[in-house]
Amino acid sequence: MTKGLFVLCSLLLAIGRAPAQPVNFDDIQPILQARCVMCHAGEAAPLGLRLTSLDELLKGSASRQVVRSGDPTGSELIRRLKGQSQPRMPMTGPPFLSDAEIALFEGWIAGGLLPGSRPASAIAPPAPLQRPAAGQPVTYSHVAPIFANRCVKCHSAYGLMGSAPEGLLLNSYAGILDRGERVRVVPGASSASELVRRIRGQSQPQMPYDGPPFLSDEEIQLIVDWIDQGARDADGRPAPSPVGARVRLQGILGAGWTLDSLQLVVGPGTRIDKSPGIGDYVEVRGRWGRDGQLLVERIRRR
Repeated sequence: MTKGLFVLCSLLLAIGRAPAQPVNFDDIQPILQARCVMCHAGEAAPLGLRLTSLDELLKGSASRQVVRSGDPTGSELIRRLKGQSQPRMPMTGPPFLSDAEIALFEGWIAGGLLPGSRPASAIAPPAPLQRPAAGQPVTYSHVAPIFANRCVKCHSAYGLMGSAPEGLLLNSYAGILDRGERVRVVPGASSASELVRRIRGQSQPQMPYDGPPFLSDEEIQLIVDWIDQGARDADGRPAPSPVGARVRLQGILGAGWTLDSLQLVVGPGTRIDKSPGIGDYVEVRGRWGRDGQLLVERIRRR
């Protein structure tokens, strides 16, 4: 082997053995932003633990520091991410963080809590809305971040209010479309979807419960478009119509048996309580019909 070739081989071997770049806060902040700050931000952060900046993370909670430099196994953050301490985090799981994501946090702590390229006090801006490309439908992938950031902190199995209010889980596609007790999303009919009426304030209380601020007009419109286009899953498949499912809505009764803009089907068997009139705030209960109409079983003035 010539001397030049020997040197080249040695360099290549050295490169192959070169250690990976040390993990810094830039590497973990996107995970915190996507999975943690929906709960751990602002005045309502559990135990005062805010995870929107490096300074806040290093400060820890009202009771303890959650990361110990050089000691991943002794850091409460790692114990929570792995489920060694309960409740396991993030509260929106499952799914929880992947092994690779947890390993990033362990590497960051083991490497001495290195800062990133931004000031330690810098708070990451909220992620922009995800919209489909021109001519493409809205899918669950586009609206899931809205639910994760504004709704899942309560509407998950172990949310801030304990179990999910009224059993409504908003941390998965299947949970959002569940029709067990009643349907909240009627694919193809946003005006008949309780979820939309709640975020618009047509049904009370308006959601998210920690508002104001409530969802922006852009966020609401994206959810409306998703439902009206069939409440498609992440792969673009439309959801089936929930024929026969129970529906419960609130709103303003209009002329010709309408609820805001939604036409109601009222028949001889419909129960009408408390003499509701046009302009009254009412509650409507019924079932979703095969012809895409709300078959009303009961209307009552509230």
